[in-house]
Amino acid sequence: MICPICKKGETSVVDSRPTEDGTSIRRRRLCVCGERFTTFERVQFRELMVVKKNGRKSPFDREKLSKSIYIALKKRPIDTDTVEKFITNISRNLEELGQSEISSNTIGTLVMDGLKDLDPVAYVRFASVYRNFREEKDFIQFVDKIDVAKKR
Repeated sequence: MICPICKKGETSVVDSRPTEDGTSIRRRRLCVCGERFTTFERVQFRELMVVKKNGRKSPFDREKLSKSIYIALKKRPIDTDTVEKFITNISRNLEELGQSEISSNTIGTLVMDGLKDLDPVAYVRFASVYRNFREEKDFIQFVDKIDVAKKR
């Protein structure tokens, strides 16, 4: 495993344990540079292809999904284990659809639905990028819809 700090591949596992939900292994690693970091090992059932809005296809990248979710949750009071469970749940839901090709729209909708329950601020952050708000009024209309739904 390559160290994210020094970029050397000389690391060793100092602790290994299953995650709480048992779907992956969490490993604490130590690099020769002295830095510690965490990696996760998961089962991948099949190769999923993502069909983009423009019709292009690319392999599903869990890291890309993870990065966008972590950006939405930046500086929010959600612990790493909860976020990892959330990402694992999204990935598992995609695999359980039983399709080899998944639209980016399906992925975005799953993430937005999950973030709505997990953290409302992250939900709005993710939606602002996913829905590609072009003007202030687009954002205001979206937030107004949230307020209307809450009042019901």
